[in-house]
Amino acid sequence: MDQFNARPPTGEAVQELEGLVRVAIFKPAAEFVGRLLQAAADRIDAAYRKKPGETFKGRASLEVQCLFGCFSLLRDYYYNAKTKSGYHPADAGLGLETGYTPALARLMALEGSDETGFQKAAYHLLETGGISVESRQIQRVIQRIGPAAQEWQARDYRTEETEPCDAPIMYASADGTGIPMRIDELEGRAGKQADGTAKTRQVYLGCVFTQHHTDERGRPVRDWESTTYLSSMDSIDNFGPMLRHEALRRGMGSAPTTVLLIDGASGLENMGRINFKDAIQIVDFYHAMEHGGSVIEALLGSKNHPDYKQRHHRWAKRLLGNGVKRLISEVRQECQNTSRAVAVEKELGYFINNVDRMQYGTFRKLGYFIGSGVIEAGCKTVVGGRCKHPGMFWGKPGAEKILAFRCINASRRLNDFWRYRLAEQARLLNPLPIAS
Repeated sequence: MDQFNARPPTGEAVQELEGLVRVAIFKPAAEFVGRLLQAAADRIDAAYRKKPGETFKGRASLEVQCLFGCFSLLRDYYYNAKTKSGYHPADAGLGLETGYTPALARLMALEGSDETGFQKAAYHLLETGGISVESRQIQRVIQRIGPAAQEWQARDYRTEETEPCDAPIMYASADGTGIPMRIDELEGRAGKQADGTAKTRQVYLGCVFTQHHTDERGRPVRDWESTTYLSSMDSIDNFGPMLRHEALRRGMGSAPTTVLLIDGASGLENMGRINFKDAIQIVDFYHAMEHGGSVIEALLGSKNHPDYKQRHHRWAKRLLGNGVKRLISEVRQECQNTSRAVAVEKELGYFINNVDRMQYGTFRKLGYFIGSGVIEAGCKTVVGGRCKHPGMFWGKPGAEKILAFRCINASRRLNDFWRYRLAEQARLLNPLPIAS
């Protein structure tokens, strides 16, 4: 400091000064937080009434880390011989997560679920906040809190206040994407590799968003920051109700129009029919064009055929003009009595099953989205941005927890989740006395 005052400072000296000031401020701040939490722990312990089977074993010390540093915390300890488990009431009351305060645990979970991974999360916390935690501790915090994040995603919408929906149109959208998994997670699972085995496991991503306006050309405009996400590696039968509950929480019951925008795959179609029976269903136009390419390839024999691109372009124009029925009829007539008829008919099945959901001309006139770009982007950012890095292989539990955090963060609902988490921990306390 004397050298800093003696001569004009350099950038390096300023950098060192700010680091020293941060340390100087953080130390008394950690001590202050420690005193406050110790007083709170004492009040919690004094009010606690032990549960059946619990025996008071005295007070135990815990090294706690907060945003500013570490301090020791004394709190009561109870042991249940029947369940062979110990319990510290103050830990639950204060919202501690294995020795980390709620604010720090929240930050660790946020950084650890980011694209960079656990090691870079630890580095980032140290460089930006002066917080020293090991990468494996960040992983453990996520593993500890992750089940609550999954549970919160799958909760029944009636457990919290339904949001009002003032938008004329609400959209629900969903898609599936594969995550590279560890070998033991893929045993016995069929896949698309040459030998019939799988390298990935499917995760469903769903989203809900709203639309108030169209632009000057009549194209739909998604409402700013209206998109919320949820994920699941369970079956489509379990995922469908989750997406419905999220739409109901967002006010689907009061929305004048609900649009379900999905791929035409049979699993998603059935999900929509069961959970969104009153919604207008639209098959994503870009998926339809991919399948249109498969029809043309089956008809011409190859994508390299000189007429392929021209025909593909014509399919787009016809589909946008409500011409799906005419396309089916023309293709059938063209391949009639040819060796390619069976292959063509198989590819046409996608369109035959989705005629009503491919009236793109009508949908565009009504100002609806016909492309699932929102959910496609979500698959790339929410799922792929963390779970599809080169050389990365996941276990199902770890992937589910990370994705639950990422969906909560992408939905801008961190505050809501942490209120739920802290309330759930507080419920572990039993303030009522036990009859002797």
